[in-house]
Amino acid sequence: MRILSEKLSKYDAPQKAMQAGIYPYFREIESDQDTVVKIKGKDVLMFGSNSYLGLTNHPKIKEAAKKAIDKYGTGCAGSRFLNGTLDIHIQLEERLADLVGKDAALCYSTGFQVNLGVVSVLTGRTDHVLLDELDHASIIEGSRLSFSKVLKFAHNDMDSLESKLKKCSSGTLKLIVADGIFSMEGDIIKLPEMVRLADKYGATIMIDDAHSIGVLGKNGSGTSSHFGLTDKVDLIMGTFSKSLASLGGFIAADKYTINYIKHNSRSLIFSASMTPASAASVLAAVDIMVSEPERISHLWEVSNYALKCFREAGFDTGKSETPIIPLFIRDDVKALMLTLNLLEDGVFVNPVVSPAVPKEDCLIRYSLMATHTKEQVDISVEKITKAAKALGILS
Repeated sequence: MRILSEKLSKYDAPQKAMQAGIYPYFREIESDQDTVVKIKGKDVLMFGSNSYLGLTNHPKIKEAAKKAIDKYGTGCAGSRFLNGTLDIHIQLEERLADLVGKDAALCYSTGFQVNLGVVSVLTGRTDHVLLDELDHASIIEGSRLSFSKVLKFAHNDMDSLESKLKKCSSGTLKLIVADGIFSMEGDIIKLPEMVRLADKYGATIMIDDAHSIGVLGKNGSGTSSHFGLTDKVDLIMGTFSKSLASLGGFIAADKYTINYIKHNSRSLIFSASMTPASAASVLAAVDIMVSEPERISHLWEVSNYALKCFREAGFDTGKSETPIIPLFIRDDVKALMLTLNLLEDGVFVNPVVSPAVPKEDCLIRYSLMATHTKEQVDISVEKITKAAKALGILS
């Protein structure tokens, strides 16, 4: 056996979980991402999806993708930098810049590549990157590639952020990067206080709106719009794989910043371009999002209803105030068992256990779509509550 294989063969945590009957990952879905999915031929209520607007099977979006394939083919066979830029990419970037209120935007093949390629390229060895301790992994990876000094502040704690800003050398770039909506906790960044500190210390702000586009702000345009602070946020990042029913991501900023990123971001320059079908799908999804504001209204209605139901049932939902609802279990094994028991009972949720989070913070991630009904929420809350009581999670 080769040295690498021999070393990696000792990694058996997934196998042990399988043997114990508590392995909950890579569950095969046999249908589209709707409020009800097919798993092993059975109907299962889906409360583990990031399709916040419920658009992944919308007929207008599917038709747009088909037309794009007919016109452009299935791929671009190259990077945006060389032969992979289509007119539809430019149309999409102009549409996104207008949506989030910035001069320009730039599309990448995935959201992860956006953060990897943007955070890594904006600052240098003498500069500082300041991260919320619960920022997405892609932001953390980007900061590691930047060679800058990375400072983490306590989650959504602006006093902690200020203490870190005070440690930064004067005359250096200070880039603050934070999620708009935090993907596991469901809380919203305290952007007004962050802006005040950025002004005070001469810092730049980048907000990751992966979970905010389609959820917060005018026409679903994100966190900065939600707080009326678009002109105070320097860079806005978003993804297409959630509310916008496709695959890819974007960064929006002033034209000088986008020009620099376009010619220096390695994950853009050395990656294949997003597919024509993906770009067309996003354009169609943005049109639907803007023209059907009732989708966002209903999303908030069912989200607030679900939060109320879970809290009344006795669950600890932390500081969530969005369609992402954490149900804190605080026991890894029970969280995994609860996930699998619920799947058997027809409810799909996602476990978040250590080492992704500390053991005392492990949780079940329950998320809403605009296409969910209150009746579906009632069924899921009843089943989750029953299963939690059976495992001793709730008294």
